[in-house]
Amino acid sequence: MATVLYEYWRSSASYRVRIALNLGGISYDSVAVDLVNAEQITPNHLARSPQGLVPVLDIDGHRLTQSLAILDYLNETRGLGLLPQDPMQAARARALAQMLAVDVHPVCNVSVVDYVASLCPDHPSAKKDWMQRFIVPGLRAFETMLAEYSQTPFCCGSQPTLADVCLIPQLYNARRWGVDFSNLPRLSAAEAACLNNKAFAAAHPDQHHPKRLPLQD
Repeated sequence: MATVLYEYWRSSASYRVRIALNLGGISYDSVAVDLVNAEQITPNHLARSPQGLVPVLDIDGHRLTQSLAILDYLNETRGLGLLPQDPMQAARARALAQMLAVDVHPVCNVSVVDYVASLCPDHPSAKKDWMQRFIVPGLRAFETMLAEYSQTPFCCGSQPTLADVCLIPQLYNARRWGVDFSNLPRLSAAEAACLNNKAFAAAHPDQHHPKRLPLQD
């Protein structure tokens, strides 16, 4: 039974799921859903995701939505080790991940920032200002919380966790919007470790440009 990921190449949530699939060595077919051209609100995609969001993952005969729920499923069924065994350490890793995936990412979603720009037609930098307003404090808080860990070499220890899977897509998005995080050494060290990992490198948006992924229905 084929595993199919309906995604957008620059979607942070899609990026997270690609990383996890790669960490698990799970082969999958990618189907592009172009958010810029509003393919997410076509009848075909709304049948997959009533919210009109990506990603959607077809796996094991099931259809899953919401990236964090997908990551939980993959972690539990494929033993990815995305959470430490110790309950307290697992809670801390979840907190790091949720700082970005639950607090920062939703307000920087393409539909939100496009709406902000529509309310400020005379403010050409509205999108950039909005993104930086929320990304910068989120990354600073993440950096502060990383002080609890030795980072050898990933966010929470010697192997990637949910925190790393959520961090790397957010840093890609930060760069797109001109956020300088060179003054956040712990965060930068975790990024360097992740980008040297084949699972993360293969999930990078540059490897998933929509021209390579024609929409299939």
